[in-house]
Amino acid sequence: MSWSELSEWWLAELASDPAYEEVVTPLFLEVFSPEIGGRYLDLGSGDGRMIKAVSERGSTVHGIELNQDLAAHSKTAVVVAALPDLEFLRSDSYDGAYCVLTLEHILDHQAFFAAVGRVVKSAGVLAVIMNHPVWTAPGSSPITDSDGEVLWRPGEYFSMGTTEEPAGSSTVTFYHRSTADLLNAASSSGWALEQMVERPHHDLEEQAGIPRLLACRWRLLP
Repeated sequence: MSWSELSEWWLAELASDPAYEEVVTPLFLEVFSPEIGGRYLDLGSGDGRMIKAVSERGSTVHGIELNQDLAAHSKTAVVVAALPDLEFLRSDSYDGAYCVLTLEHILDHQAFFAAVGRVVKSAGVLAVIMNHPVWTAPGSSPITDSDGEVLWRPGEYFSMGTTEEPAGSSTVTFYHRSTADLLNAASSSGWALEQMVERPHHDLEEQAGIPRLLACRWRLLP
């Protein structure tokens, strides 16, 4: 099953899990810091909650979303399209862009950074919030030693593999890249890293030392 068919599952996940509002959205706003009057692009806009959060801060936001039902649910300006294709947008037309819990579902991360670099103006910003590469590595998992301490099995961290995670009665694909792969891909498309934040799982105290989310903000070099 593809993301275009998972709208009911995703909306149910958001309704039942407070992590998005309590952790993901505050982390995103901390890293992105939208400016009043800015014109931004939401890449993988889902049900439009990040569009709403940014718009409430005085910015204009346009969304790109693969799932037609979620695009309609957002009740705002959203184009139904598959990332990383942004050829339908003019070059240098946005002050910035952001991508929340979507990049790990895009096959070609290098094409993503290049495409966003074309449509964002020079010195524009890009923010990405994603599941941490330590978590998405094939074969990675928590393990508990004989003393009860929770450690993390790194799995195939340096591979470019995939994992399939449950999504209702189906699964969704996570494309894994190491942190170095991500940063180098962004750099090769002219993105200079300004901030990187790592966060543990929001409600598992025993995993407080294990990264769960990765947030980055880049600036497009002139």
